[in-house]
Order: sequence, then structure tokens, then C-alpha cells
Amino acid sequence: MSLLKGAAIVGQSGGPTAAINATLAGVISGVLSSDREAISELYGMRNGIDGLLEENLVSLTDIFSKNGKTDEDKLKLLCQTPAAALGSCRRKLPDPDKDPDFFRSIIEIFKRRGIRYFFYIGGNDSMDTVAKLTKYLKSCDYEMRCVGVPKTIDNDLVGTDHTPGFGSAAKYIACTMQEIVRDCSVYKIPAVTIVEIMGRDAGWLTASAALSGTENNGQGAPDLIYLPERTFDNDRFISDVKEVLEKKSAVVVAVSEGVRYKDGTYVGEGTQSGALDVFGHKYLAGTGKALEQLVKEKVGCKVRSVELNICQRCASHIASKTDIDESVQTGLSAVSSSVQGSTGVMISAVRTGNGDNYGIKFSAEEISKIANAISAVPDEFITDDNNYVTDACIDYLKPLICGECDIIYKGGMPVHLII
Repeated sequence: MSLLKGAAIVGQSGGPTAAINATLAGVISGVLSSDREAISELYGMRNGIDGLLEENLVSLTDIFSKNGKTDEDKLKLLCQTPAAALGSCRRKLPDPDKDPDFFRSIIEIFKRRGIRYFFYIGGNDSMDTVAKLTKYLKSCDYEMRCVGVPKTIDNDLVGTDHTPGFGSAAKYIACTMQEIVRDCSVYKIPAVTIVEIMGRDAGWLTASAALSGTENNGQGAPDLIYLPERTFDNDRFISDVKEVLEKKSAVVVAVSEGVRYKDGTYVGEGTQSGALDVFGHKYLAGTGKALEQLVKEKVGCKVRSVELNICQRCASHIASKTDIDESVQTGLSAVSSSVQGSTGVMISAVRTGNGDNYGIKFSAEEISKIANAISAVPDEFITDDNNYVTDACIDYLKPLICGECDIIYKGGMPVHLII
């Protein structure tokens, strides 16, 4: 394939993570160290596609170059900075067949800036953006290469073993759960603590709570785990809680915010506003509170709920080194793959080993087969009684949280890079 010459542009979209900026650092490093004859300049979109439409762009080449060389110190700080350094957005793009003018205006911006490479870091909805732009480009005479760069703490993208950002969120959840279990164990008074964890359609994050029992002789794991992959039943839940209370005074429950009843209603729906985002997703919260009230009514013991909320995705001080390293590699792979001719793809991680032999390699998978699909926790990872995860699940999860990052501090606080 002939060498495509021009500038590149990168954006971040959807919910931020502790590792999304490490992926951005990988893209930046990949461009600055690649054949500059191919990619001459790297622009960053402020707030994703919204920033592109407003032409609110920043030169990442200028920011991360120093005396003609890559500024490695800035890239290191970027890797340890949580959230999305370029800002994010949640914009649903129209169907190219129904609104070609929308995409035509985007292409005009690309032409004015000489942009030939498009990198979009995000989750499922962001891959939809890449898929739609790729589809439109097939109908116009402007050659570009579009690459989806995965990111989501939910780990629910198909076509990849796991997603950048998930490992760090899983590590935070496992460590926090271990601390909660330790705290709850100090009293003999019967009590139930319900920890609500993110996850609308897939229970990967909630499943990671089980990792809290892999060390310290297993003294740190929750007693019960409920995932959205299984129908939730109030009576069964109360029975499970009572059964554990017969054996110990402190019961700790990990539950996904997305658990539903048989009729599809969210367990926490009664505590929610009912509002929808631009993609038609209900804003979720309140599952823990709903179950807290249920335990109070049906069991009558001391009960409280804890919602981990956004801390799951922004706790960069406890990030997984494996996750951060792989996130950088994902960004690097996106650049090298596009320069070599790939377009309309998402960078995918392929696991090559487990345990002590854990490793991954990267491939480029067709984006149209990935966008708008959900990778759920498989049946073999969930126990038959639907209230915990199996050893196979724990074996899958363990390598993803390994390693501690060498965080740069100043005045006792981690240093962040603000673009």
C-alpha cells in the first residue's frame, strides 16, 4: 500500500479512566517517533467530536516536542494523570446515509487541516463514531485512515481480551473492597454492607471485587456478588444474606448498578430520575440504596450501602502498571497499524498466556463487527447459584491488576499534566 501523507488527529470520548491518558501518550509517542514523512503533525480535539466540529484543536506535536525531540518527561506525567486530558463528550453521530451533510462538514475540516489519520479513544459508543465515519469515507473521494483505540472500565467491548482502563478500575475495586471487608469485621453486631459497583450491561467490574480475597489468606473477599448477567430476585437475595448471617456477623455484598429483575426493570430504578443520555441509556444509581431498604425491611439488622461511583475510574494513584503499560502499547499500535494501511479497525488485545506466563499481542479488528455489541461475563465465570464468580473468572482477572506505577509526587500530592 502506498504511503499516505498528512496530519493526524486524536480525540477522547465517553467516560474517562485512570489509563485513557496513557493511551493518548502512546498515540503521541507513536506519531512523534514514526516516519514523519507519513504523519507530519498531530492535532488533539478538545472534547472529542464536539471539539472537531468547532475546530477547537490543539497541536500535540508542539506540546510534546522539546528541541525537536519527544518530551518524555511530559509523556510520563500524562500517563499518571487521570480523566481525559483533551476533554470528552457524549455525542451520537447520525447515520451517514440519512445525514451525509453532517459528515461532509467533518471532511471539509480534515481537508483544510490536511488531516489523513483519525484516532478516537473510547468505548462502545466511540467505536460507533469510528464505524460511521469509516462508512461515509467509502462514499467520498478523500482518503483517510480511521482507527478506534479502545478504552472503557466496563471491559464490555467485543473483539478484544480486555480493554485499557479496566485493569486499573478492577485494582481500585479489589483494594477498596478488601479495606471495606476489614473495616466491617471489627464489630460483633450483625450488619450488612452493600457496595454498589459500576456496570450497566456487563458485570466485569463487580466480578473484580472477588480479587480482594486472593491475598491475606482470603480474608478480604465479599460474601456475595451479583452481576447483571443474571436475573436478580429479591427473595433469593434475602435468603442468601440470611444464610451468611447465620455463619458470621458482618456480611459484605458486591452488586452491579445494572442488575435487573425478570421483567427487565433495574433494581435501583425506583430511586432514579428516569433521564436518558444521548445514546438512550438510563442514568444508573441507587441499586445499593434500594437493597439497603430491602434488607432493613426483611432482615431488620444494621445495614448500609456504599456507592463507589466515579472513584472507580479516576483513582490513578493506585493504577495497575500492567494496565498503564498496555494502554501505552495500544496507542502505539494504533499509529503503527494505521501507517501500515489499516483503517476502519479497532486495536485489539489477544491474550497469549495466563498466570506467570501472561502476555498479550495486538491485532486490528474490523470496527463494524465491534461497535454496539456487548461483551458480557461468560457463563463459566459465574457460579451456579448466581451469587459469586468462579475460580476461572479470578484467574482471568488476576494478571490485569498486577504491578504498581512509579508515581511522581510533589508536596505529598501526585503531579498531573494539564493540556
